[in-house]
Amino acid sequence: MDKKIELEKENNNIIDFLPLHGTDYVEFYVGNAKQAANFYKTAFGFQSLAYAGPETGLMDRVSYVIRQNKLTFILTTALREDHEIARHVSKHGDGVKVIALMVDDAIVAYEQTISRGGKSYMIPTTTSDNDGDIVKSGIHTYGETVHIFIDRKKYNGIFMPGFRKWQTAYNPISTGLLYVDHCVGNVGWNQMNKWVKYYEEVMGFKNILSFDDNDISTEYSALMSKVMSNGNGFVKFPINEPAEGKKKSQVEEYLDFYNGEGVQHVAIATANIVETVTDLQSRGVEFLKIPANYYAEVLERVGKIDEELAQLQKLGILIDRDEEGYLLQIFSKPLQDRPTLFFEIIQRKGAKSFGKGNFKALFEALEREQEARGNL
Repeated sequence: MDKKIELEKENNNIIDFLPLHGTDYVEFYVGNAKQAANFYKTAFGFQSLAYAGPETGLMDRVSYVIRQNKLTFILTTALREDHEIARHVSKHGDGVKVIALMVDDAIVAYEQTISRGGKSYMIPTTTSDNDGDIVKSGIHTYGETVHIFIDRKKYNGIFMPGFRKWQTAYNPISTGLLYVDHCVGNVGWNQMNKWVKYYEEVMGFKNILSFDDNDISTEYSALMSKVMSNGNGFVKFPINEPAEGKKKSQVEEYLDFYNGEGVQHVAIATANIVETVTDLQSRGVEFLKIPANYYAEVLERVGKIDEELAQLQKLGILIDRDEEGYLLQIFSKPLQDRPTLFFEIIQRKGAKSFGKGNFKALFEALEREQEARGNL
């Protein structure tokens, strides 16, 4: 296995042994899937898509599938207290369990990743109904998070076998959310490089950006982060770990309340962040508050932008620029009572980076929330 990996490194990974076509879906384990689905529909503009549960022959859990453009979420709840999903929710609260990835061949994806040291979560499995076949397989990653490889090229149904169309009279208008831009994981002390190596060797990802505690720090706390990307750049996974600071960092707070490593936030793309955030705020979505002094000097740093600065300031949207353009981003408050999972809304106008210039303002905003909770 090691010789195989080294040979590929020598050849600059010319052959992508794990071609990925993006995120197929994100599955959340939650305490009440029916209510969670209604929340995401109401607050974020998702539409009803599919359902699985006792009525479809699935006796131990229920799953509601919601979709908006190319963004698909599954909300899943156990029906019995002794179920693994119930244990997961009890330990972690509502959170991301599965980041499912689109592949051409789920069997090959499994064989390639397992041969390189991946830990099996799901052996290749084919499910079928009158609309065709889907092949799934999966591997473990940090904490209890898993990646499932989905090959749906022979399937024409509403979602996948075992699900039926979920029709509802209530389907709010879209808020303009498009697809998963990236998913960020929080790992424990001195664990970042271990998982960077895992993604490099097991999945063929590359470390495209690195940030240390000089880049991501405030007066009180710090963290380190490395951004992992697959070959075509369709799938990106930044990985954070805590760094020493005077007080508890946001990553430490997450690890404490999540009781382990897991997905910190899902970044979702939009083509018009002003319209999207205006809509989300009108639906009750809460975002971090950015101090006014951030906007006093931001245009000196990022240069000319198309949007009106006053509108961005009113909404609390951050701005950053790299060599290829600029981006606009904003971060929600936690989506549940535990201060764990949150969303980022991002609009890229050429930029391929992750908002390094905004780190200080962002983390100071996070610290104000931590202090209010008594966790700083």
